[in-house]
Amino acid sequence: MHLVDITMFYAAEGNGVSTYLNAKARWLARNSRVRHTILSPNVDSGGDAPALVRVPAFALPGINGFRMPTSVRAPARLLRQAAPDLIEVGDAGHSAWAALQLRRRLGVPAIAFYHSDLPRLVRPRFGQTAEGVTCKYLSHLYRQFDLVLAPSRVMVEQLQAMGVPGACHQPLGIDSSVFHPARRVETLRAHLRLPSDARLLVYAGRFTLEKNLPLLIEAVRKLGRPYHLVMIGGGRDLPRYPQITYMPFKRNQRHLARLLASCDVLVHPGDRETFGLIVLEAMACGLPVVATSGGGVAELVDDDTGILARPNCVDSLAAAIDAIYERDLAQLGANARRKAAEYYDWNQILPQVMRRYQAVLGTRGQDEPGARSICVTD
Repeated sequence: MHLVDITMFYAAEGNGVSTYLNAKARWLARNSRVRHTILSPNVDSGGDAPALVRVPAFALPGINGFRMPTSVRAPARLLRQAAPDLIEVGDAGHSAWAALQLRRRLGVPAIAFYHSDLPRLVRPRFGQTAEGVTCKYLSHLYRQFDLVLAPSRVMVEQLQAMGVPGACHQPLGIDSSVFHPARRVETLRAHLRLPSDARLLVYAGRFTLEKNLPLLIEAVRKLGRPYHLVMIGGGRDLPRYPQITYMPFKRNQRHLARLLASCDVLVHPGDRETFGLIVLEAMACGLPVVATSGGGVAELVDDDTGILARPNCVDSLAAAIDAIYERDLAQLGANARRKAAEYYDWNQILPQVMRRYQAVLGTRGQDEPGARSICVTD
């Protein structure tokens, strides 16, 4: 069995898609006899587990440094050379059409994972008309796949509203042995030259428009001391204030986990997240979460693990941050850790993904190309 993942959103510097594909590769290497290959414009060819194959591409402004394949032809050729039994596509561009070309010509089953809320990303940049065109495009594209997965229920509902019936809710996961409260170090405040009573908030992720980071920065400024915000990531330039410490993206997950576990509360102001993997990673580190009620993050945070603020409202976000410190942070953090580890560890999530694959392969008939079964070891 040869599984091929293809996406323009896999990159060495990491993101949610990269975390998912890397976790899948490690899990398959330990628990199955499945051969796994990742095709992406953002990697160098080479490696064994998984094999990485570079897709010819060009840089395109406005997509956070990712590269777009130069045509459908190039990824389609590489897919044919890989001879997959099953393809999973992680974007809605040339990669998707290349996979559908193999599905149509060779009968190779193709699954799409809806990682990005494209209509809501398009609207603020290009307007409502462009949003409508995007919805029609996605509907036309995704109805041609054998299966469409979405990481949150709100994204399943969005796909259904666009005219893509039958999409399946498939959450992503975390490595709960890496993201763990034991990573906490008590010297972070001293390292940042902060008083011992500083209320240490953290955000981690890309510094992009859809993350609503100016909202978070203004909320922290409004609260004043003793609140201090640690911003881990990179991208667009953001305001510099004494209450904010910027740190570069942490490629090493253990380094990221140490920083997360050493803070008090994760704050995520975005309202367009399809899932919010960093929220789960922080929860696994024992952190309560302040997030907004918009997007997929709201499905991860409940009253036992954090507080949800109104989207796009500085006052509501500031009030939620202030209110969480009036609660029992230790108990909220313990609840968050338990929820993340019990329900979202990759050892729970990836067997679910494998069952999705097996169901697709099983519906295509054992005599068709791509119908070989997945063998998972005990």
